[in-house]
Amino acid sequence: MTDATTTGTDWAAWQRSWDRQQEWYMPDREERFRVMLDMVEAVVGPEPRVLDLACGTGSITDRLLRRFPKATSTGVDLDPALLAIARGSFAGDERVSFVTADLKDPSWTEALPHDAYDAVLTATALHWLHSEPLAALYGQLAGLVRDGGVFMNADHMIDETTPRINAAERARRHARMEREKDAGVLDWADWWALAAKDPVLAEPTARRFEIYGEHADGDAPGPGWHADTLRAAGFAEARTVWASPSDALVLAVK
Repeated sequence: MTDATTTGTDWAAWQRSWDRQQEWYMPDREERFRVMLDMVEAVVGPEPRVLDLACGTGSITDRLLRRFPKATSTGVDLDPALLAIARGSFAGDERVSFVTADLKDPSWTEALPHDAYDAVLTATALHWLHSEPLAALYGQLAGLVRDGGVFMNADHMIDETTPRINAAERARRHARMEREKDAGVLDWADWWALAAKDPVLAEPTARRFEIYGEHADGDAPGPGWHADTLRAAGFAEARTVWASPSDALVLAVK
């Protein structure tokens, strides 16, 4: 990973800043990544061709390549600011390519450099989609994952059958977040405010908010829904392989 380009932008610093902001919401984020890569290795081996879906700054790709140096990754996203950080961070690394595409566009897969992948991985991203377009996306992913390959989605997945547990978990999580915010941690809005003032990221950040607005309004269904929908989409097996009190990692095998 390069630290800077001719613009003088410290892309590694932006990556670290993004990680810290995300960890405020998900303190066990690195554990999710570890289990995700454990299962990549277990099912498809240590040299996978990976599609980093809704890749953002390339957080999955970064951890993938540090653990599996012979892996390759295609990152796909629509966010121009996060893609700018990703492209700057991995500039010159021939193992990595990035594609700008809208996952709600039925033809988005046509922009990819490969027809099939050993693993499609995504984290904290698909909650932007409502259930119907997410189910349609899962159908497309079943066509991209090779036979024997894997898809994994790590995200906030709400089990609506446990409202008291959910309320207790949410109250505890938000109390922790408030304490850390009082200590100076950047939240989502603070981080984007910094990006909007950066001479390199200001313009793509403005375009990003034109595309997405302030934040997601997706459904965040429970892990059982994801597993059932993935099997209906054409995956042979699907289940939760990791969970915290608020998040889950669902794995599907083609």
